[in-house]
Amino acid sequence: MPSIHLRVETGPFRGPTTGGPRVPSVGVTDDVSGGHVKLDDQQIARAAVAAAVAGTVLAPIAALSRFATEDGKEDLESGVVRAWAEPAADALAPLLEWASADTVYLTYGKLWAPILLVVVLTAVAVRRTREPAGAEKWGWRLTLTGLVGMTVGVTGSYWTPLLEEFFLATLPFMLIGMVGALVLGIPLLRRGFRPRAAAVLLILWLPLFFVLSSVIAMGAALLPALWAFALAGRTLGASTPTRQVAGVS
Repeated sequence: MPSIHLRVETGPFRGPTTGGPRVPSVGVTDDVSGGHVKLDDQQIARAAVAAAVAGTVLAPIAALSRFATEDGKEDLESGVVRAWAEPAADALAPLLEWASADTVYLTYGKLWAPILLVVVLTAVAVRRTREPAGAEKWGWRLTLTGLVGMTVGVTGSYWTPLLEEFFLATLPFMLIGMVGALVLGIPLLRRGFRPRAAAVLLILWLPLFFVLSSVIAMGAALLPALWAFALAGRTLGASTPTRQVAGVS
């Protein structure tokens, strides 16, 4: 079976450029065939939008599947949750009753792993277009650390038998990611990052976490980050990438 490895290519462009600094490209290499398939910025940007849309659709369905499990039934004690969950569960019954409650819940949970992986790739791609300084530099460090930790934790939670162990290990990375997004979003907003909505969503991720996790589920609390980087991905895909220099404030 061919093995696939993600890699970052730092060599020079082989085509004409306009003189802008070289930005590494994220690629995938097939060791058996020796071929090289590049994930260019436009592909990453499109994947980020697809991941955000998929996460938006998945969040309520995954929440409903959790409510049907023994551990998740207590979430329905909230009147706010019952107000939307009970009619939604009736309407979406075919998506929730095709197997046992635990199987359905774990199956939908597995889908968060590739969604988060796309977010990580997009964040890395956006980060490499900038030369951050000060608070923005620390914001990127914390945000990327949190996103990578969440991706590993969610993957371990749903793809291994150690659901509870990985879930607990994921929680500090969620906090790191949300605090990092706040630290990152403020300087991005002050320095005119476009689209501005991306920076606003990063800033709002932490407060929205409490709202979305209490009304829907913790998976829904990822949506501000998904859409923030889906919007930020719009800065990618230029024919000749250039770095945005962040001034020191």
